[in-house]
Amino acid sequence: MPMFPSIEWFEAIRDLVNNDDDYRRLGTFDARVGIKIGDLLLELEFEAFECNSVKKITENDLRDLDFWLEQSPEEWNEMVANIKEHGSAGLKFTLNTIDLTRPDGFAKSYDGYRRDAFYRFNQSLQHFFDSSAKIETEFAVGAKS
Repeated sequence: MPMFPSIEWFEAIRDLVNNDDDYRRLGTFDARVGIKIGDLLLELEFEAFECNSVKKITENDLRDLDFWLEQSPEEWNEMVANIKEHGSAGLKFTLNTIDLTRPDGFAKSYDGYRRDAFYRFNQSLQHFFDSSAKIETEFAVGAKS
């Protein structure tokens, strides 16, 4: 059972979507996406119909990404727990809603044009996170379950 947040957790989701016909039907997804959860920084590389890689990065690497998603560990845990409970994100926990309701946004980038990839590929990225409902998830100590 992968621990959230971890590379192994994101790799488990990657393995699911890379073999998911529903994910493929959403179209191609070409972006380098960062995930920032407290001190943990990851890059998810999407190309065509697959997530090619999940790897740790540094704060300086964020400049090379199209965009990154950033919220507190508690907010990430709440989002993932909601997806698990309902099988997909409830309205309050969709990526788009989170981005629209946060004063500083959820999707961040050093380049506004590259940040646009968040909106262009939103359905594919939402499907990626919604797929986490299909795996058993253990939350880090102190996290909501």
